[in-house]
Amino acid sequence: MSEQTAGPTADTDPARTADPAPTVGLAVGRGTGEEVAAVFTRVLGHLAAHHERPFTLVRSPRVYHSYVSLRPLAIELGGAGVPEIRRLSAEDAGHYEEWLRARAAAGTRVVFRTAINAQSLYLVRQRLRAVKVDTLDADGARLLLVRDEAQGFYTGGNTHTPGHVSRTTEFSREITEQLLAYALRRAREEWPEGPARIVMAYKFHLLDGALDAWVREFAAREGIEVGVFQPDTVNRNLVAHRPEDRTVLLAGNEWADIMHLVLLDRYGSGRQEDHCTRNVHLDPDVAGLVEYQTVHGSADDLEGRDLLNPVATLRAAAAIAERYVGCTGAEAATEAALARLGDAGVRTPDQGGKHTTTGVVDAFIEELGAHAPLPAKSSAPAGEPVPATASLAQAVVPAPGQGLAPGLAR
Repeated sequence: MSEQTAGPTADTDPARTADPAPTVGLAVGRGTGEEVAAVFTRVLGHLAAHHERPFTLVRSPRVYHSYVSLRPLAIELGGAGVPEIRRLSAEDAGHYEEWLRARAAAGTRVVFRTAINAQSLYLVRQRLRAVKVDTLDADGARLLLVRDEAQGFYTGGNTHTPGHVSRTTEFSREITEQLLAYALRRAREEWPEGPARIVMAYKFHLLDGALDAWVREFAAREGIEVGVFQPDTVNRNLVAHRPEDRTVLLAGNEWADIMHLVLLDRYGSGRQEDHCTRNVHLDPDVAGLVEYQTVHGSADDLEGRDLLNPVATLRAAAAIAERYVGCTGAEAATEAALARLGDAGVRTPDQGGKHTTTGVVDAFIEELGAHAPLPAKSSAPAGEPVPATASLAQAVVPAPGQGLAPGLAR
């Protein structure tokens, strides 16, 4: 499926579009970020080595805060730590934005990011005009969920006065039309016959009719049905009626952040702990750069305990391996291996199992090896060496002053 924001489709056919030796970006936050990064790196390296596909993994030099790592500052007497939280959040946002811009300028097409503090993350998403994309199957009705991360109540800035925080957010016609155009283009890539309709879930009644006016003009110009509804109306319709096939659901993040998880559960895509998703940036400077993430958060309470559910990370590694590194069949092989492990009861405690993170990953890699077909002949250019697993792991660039995290070089 394509996440390209403009121009040619980015990853419709991985076998044709994968670079001979692509670069994959890696950004790591606190909490369980290092453990997630270790799983991702190990599995991506294993898949690439099996398929004889070289790649380079480049890591951001900064380890970004989670909210839990900042929270001790919030409880300092009299709110003394609040300015420091604001400073660190702004620094993380500025660094991550510039790192993404640098990676895009260098030709990187995909990044895997572990969870980081939402305040920093949404500053970056606002500046780079991000959307989150997911496909769902509602009992045979195909849905495309496009989450608006570029504007609205999750974006904006704070002004502090004693005892008060004022948050200013914006909606714009330009961004609204850009989001609609992306959703329409992405739906046409997903469904050759095109979308049946676009449903927008926004708190539009708080915007003096402006959103209605922008949308009505776009719909008339493009010849597509676009309905703007309050979030509770969308909820009622989803519960009471089967959605129309080929519906695009374009939603403000104040609704979609909560309902995304409900939709995953309702329409058979699994729990958030098992799911990965994609963010696409619409800013022209980074257009075409796709960011994968797990849906679950930083899980700071599990840090260092080897109990993190790795399933979402395994799926992210497989998706990137197939769509960007050229490992044809990696996603199907991963799903088959996960199904066999589930049947055998190989699970972490959050799923009712008794296995550690490492135990699940070890079993997963063993299961892949036991059922994997012989790799196809490498399509690397003649004369270009294909590195082995160890060489792939050595392509990781650790943060300054840091060694590779435990398990990263396995």
